[in-house]
Amino acid sequence: MSASKTATPRRRDDRKVFVDAGRPTAPPRRRDDRKVAWLFLAPVLVGFVLFYAYPTVLGVYYSLTDYGMLAAPNLVGVENYRDLVDDDKFWNALKVTGYYVVLNIVSQTVLALGLATLMHRLTQSVAIRAMLLVPWLVPNVTVGLLWMWMLDANLGFVNHALGAMGLGATGFLTSPTWAMPTVAGINTWAYAGYTALLLYAGMLQIPRYLYESAALDGAGEWRMFTRITLPLLRPVLALVLVVSLIGSFQIFDTIAVTTKGGPVGATRVIYFYIYEQAFTNFRMGYASAIAVVLALLLGVLTAVQMRLLRASRSDLA
Repeated sequence: MSASKTATPRRRDDRKVFVDAGRPTAPPRRRDDRKVAWLFLAPVLVGFVLFYAYPTVLGVYYSLTDYGMLAAPNLVGVENYRDLVDDDKFWNALKVTGYYVVLNIVSQTVLALGLATLMHRLTQSVAIRAMLLVPWLVPNVTVGLLWMWMLDANLGFVNHALGAMGLGATGFLTSPTWAMPTVAGINTWAYAGYTALLLYAGMLQIPRYLYESAALDGAGEWRMFTRITLPLLRPVLALVLVVSLIGSFQIFDTIAVTTKGGPVGATRVIYFYIYEQAFTNFRMGYASAIAVVLALLLGVLTAVQMRLLRASRSDLA
């Protein structure tokens, strides 16, 4: 057989070009997996359309109607949004929600940072991590009932303990002053462990030699925390703050179980107000308008928060 008839591979531009009888032939075609990929994505896309996209579009439509669940909706334009401007209860619910958001985010983030730092610097026990996750695994309704019984002014364990120490009983969930801080404390107890694990996972990405070098230079734990841990933890901390912000605005179940918006509206947050308008007053169109405003507000706050915290950039090389 002649040497010119032999197929020999030659490399050109990092690709194999086959030569047969002196004429180049195209490389074998790669298999197109796009159809298979779409097939696997289909269940997720269908779920997104059915449970997110369609309800969102329907909610925006209802916000432009007078839908009351007992009759067909009629278009009223932006009348629901005009009513919001003059609704004192709406503005009060927004103020109460803002108060709760500040209390919950500050207490939860500070406690979670402390727990994550202790785990990172002192122990990496799996048992401790599992214990921190247990409150987060308990349903919110169960958490609310548990703390409602423990904080009861007459039969609660907490008030009995305060009485044993010579202190008077306190209506933690019945006092306008204490009700919202108590609800924030309940949710901090429930979610601080989960938040701490997220921060702890971010701390594990920080190189150990940075702490060793700082220790050799005489830096203490507080200096290493403020100069090394916090700056390098910024992307994870930004994620945690954004998730906490959205979750705090969506507080409902704990309020519904413990205070039901009372006393005298001190814990009537925006989500509970939407529920009251939709399922108590049967003003579904008005409730949808409040929900649309809340979604837009959360979008703006999230964008501002991400930009201020520079969430997309890390100080890690």
